[in-house]
Amino acid sequence: MAVLEARHEPGYCAFYEECGRNPTVSGSLLPPIIPCLNYSRARALEGEHYQRLKKVCPMLDRGEGRTTACCSIKQLKFLEMSLMLSKAVLMRCPSCADNFAHLHCINTCSPDQSTTINVTRTMNITSFGIVKEAVVGYQAYLSTSFADKAFESCKSVRIPSTGGYAIATMCGRYGSALCTAQRWYDFQGDSSNGLAPLDIDFRLIPEGVTEGIPDGVVPYAGRALGCNEMTPTGAEVCSCQDCQASCPVVPSPPPPAEPFTIGGMDGYLVLCVIFLCVLILNGNNVSERLIEPWEVTCTDKNSLATQEFLGSGFQAWGTLIASHPLKVLLVSALVIAAFATGLMHIELTTDPVQLWSAPNSRARIEKDFHDKYFDPFFRTNQLILTAPGRPGHFYDSLLFGKQNFSGIITKDLILELLELQKKIQFWSNDLNRTARLKDVCFAPLNPSNPSLTDCAVNSLPQYFQNSVDNLNAKVNMTVLGVTKEVDWRDHFIYCVNSPLSFKDITDLQLSCMADYGAPVFPFLAVGGYESKSSSEALILTFSLNNYPRDNVKFKVALEWEQRFLDIVQEYQKSPGNPFTFAYMAERSLEDEINRTTAEDIPIFMISYAVIFVYIAVALGEYTSFSRILVDSKFLVGLGGILVVGCSVLASMGFYAWIGIPSSLVILQVVPFLVLAVGADNIFIFVLEYQRDARRPDEKREEQIGRVLGNVAPSMLLCSLSESVCFFLGALSTMPAVKSFALYAALAVLMDFVLQMTAFVALLSLDARRQDGNRCELACCVTVKTTAPSKPNEGFLLPIMRKYYAPVLLHPVTRMVVFIFMFISSIYLMFYVTVGLDQELAMPQGSYMLEYFKYLYAYFEVGVPTYFVTTKGFNFTSTMGMNAACSSVGCDPFSLTQKIQYATEYPDLSYMAIPANSWVDDYIDWLNPGSKCCRLYTLGPNKGNFCPATNFMCGKKCMETPPNGVLRPNMEQFNRFLPDFLGNRPDLQCPKGGLGAYDKAVIRDESGEIIGEEYWILPKLKVTCVSVLSATRFMAYHTALTTSKEFTAALKIARELAHNITLSMRAIPGTSQDFEVFPYTVTYVFYEQYLTIVSEGLFNISLCLLPTFVVCCLLLGMDLRSGALNLLTIIMITVDTVGVMTLWGIDYNAVALINLVTAVGISVEFVSHMTRSFAMSIQPTHVERAKEATATMGSAVFAGVAMTNLPGIVVLAFAKAQLIQIFFFRLNLVITLLGMAHGLIFLPVLLSYFGPGVNKAVLLRLQQAKAQELELSSNAMNAYDNPSYEDQENSPNPDTTPHHTVRITHH
Repeated sequence: MAVLEARHEPGYCAFYEECGRNPTVSGSLLPPIIPCLNYSRARALEGEHYQRLKKVCPMLDRGEGRTTACCSIKQLKFLEMSLMLSKAVLMRCPSCADNFAHLHCINTCSPDQSTTINVTRTMNITSFGIVKEAVVGYQAYLSTSFADKAFESCKSVRIPSTGGYAIATMCGRYGSALCTAQRWYDFQGDSSNGLAPLDIDFRLIPEGVTEGIPDGVVPYAGRALGCNEMTPTGAEVCSCQDCQASCPVVPSPPPPAEPFTIGGMDGYLVLCVIFLCVLILNGNNVSERLIEPWEVTCTDKNSLATQEFLGSGFQAWGTLIASHPLKVLLVSALVIAAFATGLMHIELTTDPVQLWSAPNSRARIEKDFHDKYFDPFFRTNQLILTAPGRPGHFYDSLLFGKQNFSGIITKDLILELLELQKKIQFWSNDLNRTARLKDVCFAPLNPSNPSLTDCAVNSLPQYFQNSVDNLNAKVNMTVLGVTKEVDWRDHFIYCVNSPLSFKDITDLQLSCMADYGAPVFPFLAVGGYESKSSSEALILTFSLNNYPRDNVKFKVALEWEQRFLDIVQEYQKSPGNPFTFAYMAERSLEDEINRTTAEDIPIFMISYAVIFVYIAVALGEYTSFSRILVDSKFLVGLGGILVVGCSVLASMGFYAWIGIPSSLVILQVVPFLVLAVGADNIFIFVLEYQRDARRPDEKREEQIGRVLGNVAPSMLLCSLSESVCFFLGALSTMPAVKSFALYAALAVLMDFVLQMTAFVALLSLDARRQDGNRCELACCVTVKTTAPSKPNEGFLLPIMRKYYAPVLLHPVTRMVVFIFMFISSIYLMFYVTVGLDQELAMPQGSYMLEYFKYLYAYFEVGVPTYFVTTKGFNFTSTMGMNAACSSVGCDPFSLTQKIQYATEYPDLSYMAIPANSWVDDYIDWLNPGSKCCRLYTLGPNKGNFCPATNFMCGKKCMETPPNGVLRPNMEQFNRFLPDFLGNRPDLQCPKGGLGAYDKAVIRDESGEIIGEEYWILPKLKVTCVSVLSATRFMAYHTALTTSKEFTAALKIARELAHNITLSMRAIPGTSQDFEVFPYTVTYVFYEQYLTIVSEGLFNISLCLLPTFVVCCLLLGMDLRSGALNLLTIIMITVDTVGVMTLWGIDYNAVALINLVTAVGISVEFVSHMTRSFAMSIQPTHVERAKEATATMGSAVFAGVAMTNLPGIVVLAFAKAQLIQIFFFRLNLVITLLGMAHGLIFLPVLLSYFGPGVNKAVLLRLQQAKAQELELSSNAMNAYDNPSYEDQENSPNPDTTPHHTVRITHH
């Protein structure tokens, strides 16, 4: 009933004493005890009554005997109990907690109560047979100055376990973002919030306003404390994390570095243009002159000696092998078989972590540390569901006004999602029973024996505890005289704004907490929203425990995930499915990579088959149609392919023997690389043999040996360079690069050995067949047509000699073109993208591609990241706690406070939500101002921890500190910590650590903290210190989408952790080995991109070094040839990186493997040509370049370029994007650039700057020619007998134009 008259006078009460329960309030979380209407004078307090008031409402204390109040001792006890619930989340900030208590003490106990409140509704209730008039509603008048300042002191107070704001739980539908002072007070006065026993209409009145205020009412204008002020009882100011005004001046982080410019233009571009101009203007044209024998240098002699030694050695070797081909083939087969048997023990690495993260890398060490102490990161299985095309609707809510609901936020779709959610129960043979979700799920609040409802399943239906009844619930509700029906939509709007609420403000009286007991934050339930009701997606996430791979439950989790995928895929295909959605399981990434690899194996097989057909056809001589089957080289080509395959098998078998695992990258790349190298050598050998004419009285075996002696040094040069290159590449820290380099190095070496043995033997057998005019594949069939006596040059050599080489080496601007390409590529190198976006690892058409698309579009927050502390820090000391916490009394630059500072700049720090803090919540849990930590006073558990749900335990664990800064001593810290970590949070004690922190602090089975004790002896005052072994603090990254963002987030997190480490090491007693490091599941994959540029430069430099050294050594210390060889290979590599920028190929570990391969293939394009030029004795640089281009260039073109290109083109049809981008595109670029540099640029370069002719070789030829002339002259003297003097005095310029030196000196 309404109150018609009310009196308002100072010193008078409006109500007094408890009347009983409010019959209009049901489902309250606390007993809704309401006061009796009682206009009377305020009571003088004394004794226990006064002490209780002094404890609960110290702002009303005027001294014993002088203090009056309008509340009984029962009311004080109930007020204290009610304030405890709020103080549990507010007492981190003493001035906020004081202001909150101040408000409710004024309303309940003020001696001038009647002047600040106006009773508006009362009700007769019967208690113990007595009818009393009770107050069920009143108006409370507050000045805006008091109300606003009190609100300001509380609005930033954090809840450490969630990283959110406490105000979000106390502002109803508005959450923290839209909360204001008026809305905050309105929620506190709403009896439907589960806490208020009656309705309070808070009226906030500006200064000087009197209109609408009842006579005698004066808005309360007491002094509210600022959050940066101490309380009257001496409590410290609030911490920076809870109070912006308390924060020290922190300089803003520096902005990103400005791009390098010169004169407002791109600096790199300007420098490259200048460099280009200098090179063009300083072109060098070397004139040729005649070589005099006396100019022979030591280098020339060394070069000649080296070539003669290698040539004669290989000649003898080739002759020996060709003479015993069957024996050699048998021995080769036995050796290969011995190596290949190791394949029985081969280990194939498919775990991405083991592939791309070195065991001794920082990220891997940190991951192992985290997994050892805190268990592996939980496994995520997720659906992101949308309903495009479904119309939305507007809902006019009684409580929240007009709300726009998107087409997917409808009850029928939520029920459909709930039905799908309930299907996850599967059979598992590993546990020999039904492997329901509870068998493998992550159950934070009941990890030891979870039920299905304990599993962490996050979804929108969890706001209704997965209950269909709750979703269907409806009730009529009256607010301000308006009655409307409220339903699931009102509850949903409330929960997405206040997910921590145990009871909504509607008459539905439903909890927002999930059925497993934890809150479901909006970003885990809906996505793609500006306002939550207009969300474009629903999110369903199943979190599973992760296990080591050798644990039986790991197989169970894999099977659960497979069945999860099966059901989701089946549901996706069902005709009644109303959703368009994407999905993934934890196993999906690895599954899809393995699947596409298996599916693309036929593509690689076709690629090799194309290469084989080309080699078999291209090696043939084809002198006439009738001799096609005789002159073909099908078996030789097949033998060459088998040599390559056997070398790869031998390499893999050897490393399998010694326990070095292989990978799918090795299976795909190494055969391709060795085929490119091996085919080149095969072509050079066979083409040289076909172009050679057998000398008189020379056996076929001797001819093969002689030909091998001519070309084997060049084959050795390339193979040795590549092998050493790859062996040095094995110094890489990346496991995939290291194993690839080892396998490739040995495979290339084995390929050369088999070419020098098995292939020579095979060619010898084929030569015998060809000499006998026997057909290939049908050796018993002979043809009558004889082979031509003149060696067959084929069609490529004449074209290269007559047309290509002369045109190429005509004095035109080829050099300018290539210098321009080189400089432009240097410029583009600075802009190559570093990283590998995870969707590129998926094949085209993979369901994971759609998942990544949905993930980037709809997720509002990124992955959680942990700041992990190692042992060596004393958390039990006051300084240790202050260095970690962020509540009152904590260091303003503590661990959690620095993370808070970082979240203020999310665009720079990539941190979105501050870290939770077990230290803060543990301190709050211990605080006697809450009900959390109490002790049994009777019974067998006397002195032990008593949960807040037990109302019979009255003793507090700790006393109230005078300054409000509570810090346990070491004994108290260690005694109560296990109780805190095992205490399940609830309404009575929301600070319980179970679920949020039970795995954040490491304890042994007995409940004691795992750690070590050490002794400090400052001035002989011995102290024993207990040290935690490992703890962690969880924060959240912003939503990260690209490799660049993931890498930058890791870099910034490490810088932040290092800064925290240095400040915490400064705490006395801290070990200098103590460290704080960040960890999340993605760091181990993206760490490589922090150093991959320097790592790549190091690896490629190591690969380039042997190309120079080996070239110099095998050419007899020819430094110029080695330098030009090196320069061309560098240019190919630089240009490859430049084209990567243009073609959208990112630089990452896969690209690095291909760049290392590029160095090896470039050796084939370059080194053969360089040696051929160095060995040429043509008189001029241009002529020598023409000869090298025609003879060796044709073989290189046929053996490398034309061998690689057909196989590469086939890879364009692979499903895997990795193969398309990093094998097709990149290898095509490498091959084309290698061909262009080796067959265009290098001949031009050599014609300008190549080494001079080897004077030792020329001198030997001159001596041989002089001896030949002398023998011819002696023979003529026998008939003509001219005088020696006449001959010497009349030299014949036609016969001795270049022999003017006295060769008798030699």
